[in-house]
Amino acid sequence: MKVQYFEDTDTLYIEFRAGEIVDTKDLDENTMLDVDAQGNVCAITFEHASARTDVHRLTVEGIAA
Repeated sequence: MKVQYFEDTDTLYIEFRAGEIVDTKDLDENTMLDVDAQGNVCAITFEHASARTDVHRLTVEGIAA
């Protein structure tokens, strides 16, 4: 899993799994969901992230070994 914040565009990208993205679904005008060929969620993108999330505070819990 990878979390990236791009300050210059105020975009938050959360990748849940690596893989080939075959479709991007618009959840609303500022939120996109990337899925693979099997329909698995691979990533989500939040535009205007600082206004819509607590992007400057990251807490990680329950890391799998």
